[in-house]
Amino acid sequence: MSNSRGRGLQANALGTFDTVVMAVAGSAPAYSIAASTAVLVGAVGLASPAALLYCAIPMLGIALAFSYLGRIDVNAGASYSWVGRTLHPFLGFISGWALVISATIFMVAGSLPAGSMTLALFDDKLAQNTALSTVVGAGWFLVMLLVVLGGARLTVRAQLLMSGVELAILAVFAVLAFFHTGNARAFDWSWLGFGHFDGMAGFASGALIAAFYYWGWDVTSNLSEETRNSRRTTGLAGLIGVGIVFLLFEVFTIAVNVILSSRQIEDNDANVLAVLGEEVWPGWGGKLLIVAVMLSTIATLETTLIQVTRSLFAMGRDRTMPSALGRVHRRWNTPWVAIVVVGAVALVMFIAANSLGTVGDILSDAISAIGLQIAVYYGLAGLAVVVAYRKMLLKSVTDFVLGGLWPLFGALFMFWIFFESLGELDTAAVVIGIGGLAVGLVPMLWYWKRGSEYYRPARLDASRTVQVDYVPVGAPAGASRVHQGLPTDF
Repeated sequence: MSNSRGRGLQANALGTFDTVVMAVAGSAPAYSIAASTAVLVGAVGLASPAALLYCAIPMLGIALAFSYLGRIDVNAGASYSWVGRTLHPFLGFISGWALVISATIFMVAGSLPAGSMTLALFDDKLAQNTALSTVVGAGWFLVMLLVVLGGARLTVRAQLLMSGVELAILAVFAVLAFFHTGNARAFDWSWLGFGHFDGMAGFASGALIAAFYYWGWDVTSNLSEETRNSRRTTGLAGLIGVGIVFLLFEVFTIAVNVILSSRQIEDNDANVLAVLGEEVWPGWGGKLLIVAVMLSTIATLETTLIQVTRSLFAMGRDRTMPSALGRVHRRWNTPWVAIVVVGAVALVMFIAANSLGTVGDILSDAISAIGLQIAVYYGLAGLAVVVAYRKMLLKSVTDFVLGGLWPLFGALFMFWIFFESLGELDTAAVVIGIGGLAVGLVPMLWYWKRGSEYYRPARLDASRTVQVDYVPVGAPAGASRVHQGLPTDF
């Protein structure tokens, strides 16, 4: 798993603040609310805030798992490396493949709204044209492809601009929504309970969609080889990112329940947020939130490109995929072959997407399919941390809860919603989700037979690798001790 083969990525390019911004941008708050709210409301109705709340708790457990695992194995492949070195290399490959496939599907699911939102700034009718939305979205995708190709520093500068404007707009509208008086219905605390779910299967389908909302914060782990003090920074940024987007998701989902009617949500399934903006600030509100969604979508295209290309880079470096994917550009220190390959595949998928229906139809199936794949690799990471830290979990209550129990709960929750929701999803979503994972068996078995070193891993054991030096109070200069418990300074 080492970086010894060929050139490495650009080390120490990102700081703590940069990484937190990337975590928030990865979850794409404005895009997630705009594109996923109609799907979530269609699945669970007024229980949308509850689905997001109860998915946030296990999601924090997965964020803790990524934080702890990142302390003992800094690798651009993240869960691909961790799961392979704790549970089994086959499961590790499937974990990495799940991210690659979900991110690739998102290239279409994200680029179409980017094109649609751009057109909506000029004409609402143009925004409903799938073919034109595809062309404009592909244009934005290519711009982000070039930014990612240009290196981590250029990437984060673009991200600071886009996400900064997006979050400022969302903050303004969160306040305006709070003081809005023309409500479709009164706020009800039952929206945060279990009463509105259609049984456990209904709750699972809602939680699967909620997982898509949160997905993307783990881009910080894929950037670990390019981050300063990454053993601490990437995990901290992921946890902060989950916390920030949770608050935004809850505020705006409650606002949608209060302000918009069921018909408004259903008729504007591709961008509920623009309708909300028009309600709370007639004239300007809709356009401003369209800008926020457009920026959020473009920003998350960038972070998704980072996730998929860094994962493919790690796979190419380990020779579990073609080794050319592990090549790094001499000037920009980016995995340029992986970036070019992803770009070519995504452009082919853009063309194919035109035959699948409207923007809203494509989003619905894609979100559910991606949710299945997210559940797989998040769940495996949650199990991996328990195995890696198994010898250290009984050292303290904090170690046991934060390093074992909570991540394990997150993993079991992810696997539960995966299996429970299968019977509730459309056939297309299941075929895309499961079929995409099954395709990964081909390269996995091919490169396993060819003798890739990845399939003979050095096992991860936190008791041997966690070493946090500190100087005790009153100790002489130069003295240090090694902390043998779990890392708790998030």
